[in-house]
Amino acid sequence: MVFLLDQKLQADCIKLGELKLSRLLLMNDSQYPWLILVPRCTTAIHEVHELNDSDRRSLMDESNRVALALQEIYKPDKLNIAAIGNIVSQLHIHHVARFKNDIAWPAPVWGAKPRIAYDQDKLQNTCAVIKNHFNL
Repeated sequence: MVFLLDQKLQADCIKLGELKLSRLLLMNDSQYPWLILVPRCTTAIHEVHELNDSDRRSLMDESNRVALALQEIYKPDKLNIAAIGNIVSQLHIHHVARFKNDIAWPAPVWGAKPRIAYDQDKLQNTCAVIKNHFNL
């Protein structure tokens, strides 16, 4: 079987590259630095505990790398890291850099405000900075 990315994630995100286990995505919402990890599994995986031990460790390592990258690049007040899956059941981990002055603070970002897509210049710059950080 082949890895297939959920259609909603394809529509809402920009592919940044491939890590050891996961595809790294940028949520196309310029209001927040928001990265998503999606393990490239060839079978339907919905929860972290469904991964084998090796993949679970790899996912946690990659999640830590993403968290550190957001911390270093953006210096947020808080990081929100979650695997919710109520709308997209395919296992994916959100990593959102939050700031006390962001539009949704202190509420969760999900459904807080309509998305504002990146303009082309900001998208290119954001992708370049993140890809450079991960050597993608």
